[in-house]
Amino acid sequence: MVNRHRGEIEAVLDGRPRVLCLTLGALAELEAAFAVDDLAGLAERFATGRLSATDLTKVIGAGLRGAGETVSDADVAKMTADGSATGFARIAADLLKATFGTREVREGEGASEGSPGKNPPPPRP
Repeated sequence: MVNRHRGEIEAVLDGRPRVLCLTLGALAELEAAFAVDDLAGLAERFATGRLSATDLTKVIGAGLRGAGETVSDADVAKMTADGSATGFARIAADLLKATFGTREVREGEGASEGSPGKNPPPPRP
C-alpha cells in the first residue's frame, strides 16, 4: 500500500505493481541528471510539460530507487507500461504531482498570480 503523505505512488511496470517515491536522495539524483542547482530549478524544468523518453526513464528510475528498488535507468528503459509512452508519461506526471503537488484552492479563496494556491514553488532546502 502506498503512503501518499510520503509522496508515494503505485504504478504497474512490467505487469506488476510497484511503488515509486522521489525521496530527497532521488531528488538530488535528478538535480544532477538535469544539471539544475536546486529543487526550484527542478520544478521549473518539469513545469514545461515537455519530457523526452530519456527524461521519463530518469524520473521513473529515480522514483523506483527512492522506493527501494535496485534498478538502473537501462533496466527502466526495457520495462513496459500500459499505454506505452503515454503510460510512462502518466506515471512520471503522477510521481511529480505527488512530490511537487499544488494545494487545492477552496471556493472563495481565489488564487492570484504568485499566491500560495496557484503553482507554489517547491520547498527550498
